[in-house]
Amino acid sequence: MTDHRGPRRRGQGELEVQVLAALREADGPATAGWVRQRLGGDLAYTTVITILTRLLAKGAVTRERAGRSFAWTPASDGAGLAARKMRKVLDAEQDREAVLASFVTALEPGDERLLRDLLERAKGEGED
Repeated sequence: MTDHRGPRRRGQGELEVQVLAALREADGPATAGWVRQRLGGDLAYTTVITILTRLLAKGAVTRERAGRSFAWTPASDGAGLAARKMRKVLDAEQDREAVLASFVTALEPGDERLLRDLLERAKGEGED
C-alpha cells in the first residue's frame, strides 16, 4: 500500500524553533542562506526570511547589515526566549497577582523551592 500524503506539515512555531536552533549553532551572525542550508535546504529562501522577520518582531533575534542582506543572531538562549514568552503572557493579563498565584500553586515542589531560592538570591543581589 502506498502512502499518498504530501510532506508532513510542521506544527505552529516549529519552524521558528528550528531556525533559532540553527542560529545558536552558528559561530556568529548567520545569513538566511546559511540558515536555509543548515535546515537541509528544503525550505524556500523567502520562507526562511519570513520566519527570521517574525522572530525579529518578537525580539527573539537581532540583525545587522551584511552587504546587501542581513546577518542574524539569537537575542538570547532558549531559557531567555522561554522567559520572554512567559513575561508576554503575564503582561497580557489584567490580574497579575492571580496569574502568578495560579502559576506558583501549580509548580512541582522542587520547582517551587528553586523559584524561592532564585527570588532570595535576586533579593540579596539587590541589597548590594
